[in-house]
Amino acid sequence: MAARRRQGERAGLTADQVLDAAVALAERDGVEKLSMRRLAAEVGVEAMTIYHYVPSKDALLDGIVERVVAEAVRVPPDAADWQAMLVTYAYDLRASLLAHPSVVPLLATRPAVTTATARIVEGILEALGRAGLDPVNGLRLVHALTALVIGQLTTQGDGSDAGDDLAVDQERFPLLSQAVAGGAADPEARFAFAIEALVAGAAPAAGD
Repeated sequence: MAARRRQGERAGLTADQVLDAAVALAERDGVEKLSMRRLAAEVGVEAMTIYHYVPSKDALLDGIVERVVAEAVRVPPDAADWQAMLVTYAYDLRASLLAHPSVVPLLATRPAVTTATARIVEGILEALGRAGLDPVNGLRLVHALTALVIGQLTTQGDGSDAGDDLAVDQERFPLLSQAVAGGAADPEARFAFAIEALVAGAAPAAGD
C-alpha cells in the first residue's frame, strides 16, 4: 500500500525537487528575490504546502548552500595525496559556483553548517589528520581555500582587472605594466597560482 501523503503535499513532489527548483529560481531571478511563496508557485503548490518540504526560509537557504557544496566535492578524500585532494576540492568548488553564480554571495555570507556539509568536511579533516595536520589547522585550511575561491569569484567580475587601465602608462607604472602584459590579470592563472601557493604553504604544518 502506498504511503499516505500528509495534508497539503503534492503527489510526486520531493524535497530534492523543491531544492532543485529553488536553485533554478535563484539562478533565474537572484537569491534576493527568492521567497517561499515564489518557490511554491514554481513547483505548483500552495504557499503553505511548501513548508511540508522545507520548514523555513533559513532551511531553504541552507539547502541551497548544501547543494552547491555537495556538488563540488565529488572525489573522496585521498590520504595518499592530501595536497591533490585539496586542489581538487578548490577547483570543483569553483566550477560549481561558476555554474551557479547567484549562489556566490549567499555562500560568502552563510556558512555551510548542514549535516551533509559537515560530513564532507569531516572526511577532508580525516584525510588531513592522516597526513599529520591537526583538526584545528585542517579546518583553517579548508576555510582558507573556500574563502579564496569565493573571493576570487566575487572580485573577478567580467574578467577585467584594475591594473589594465594603468598598463597604458608604461613609463609611470613599468612594473605593473609588465605584470599585466605578462598575464597577471588572467583569472585562471591567478587562481592556479593562489591555490598552489596556499596548499604548498600548508605542507610544513602537515609534516612534509
